[in-house]
Amino acid sequence: MNLLASSGVGTYILLGVFVVAIIGLMVWQNISNKKRAKEAQEMVNNIKIGDRVKTIGGICGFVAEVNDAENTFVLETGMEGKKSYVKFDKAAIYQTAPANGTQAVEEVVKEEVKEEKVEEAPVEVATEEKPAPKKRTTKKKAE
Repeated sequence: MNLLASSGVGTYILLGVFVVAIIGLMVWQNISNKKRAKEAQEMVNNIKIGDRVKTIGGICGFVAEVNDAENTFVLETGMEGKKSYVKFDKAAIYQTAPANGTQAVEEVVKEEVKEEKVEEAPVEVATEEKPAPKKRTTKKKAE
């Protein structure tokens, strides 16, 4: 045992274990990063008209048009009468959800708007009603 300590072999073994562990962690991280990048690229390439999209800037809407040649898409945001269209690069996509069809989406939005509107019932003012005083009737005594 004294021979190992004096020659420094134990130190080299420990150093070798650390180097192998660090290289192993780097390889594992690289593989998982490539896997995540591949999934993100598939998500971007598979968007189609009607998909729900959230951009990296936080803008949410539905895909109205996809241009693969320019690597862009047009995002439709807003409600029925106040819709707006914005053109984005596909790299701006943060999250997507599959298309449910535009009519189904519009119905869901309409239901959400109806739920948000609260109908106020007319307020009735409560007043205390005092009973009318009783009329005193006097009977005439027969004379």
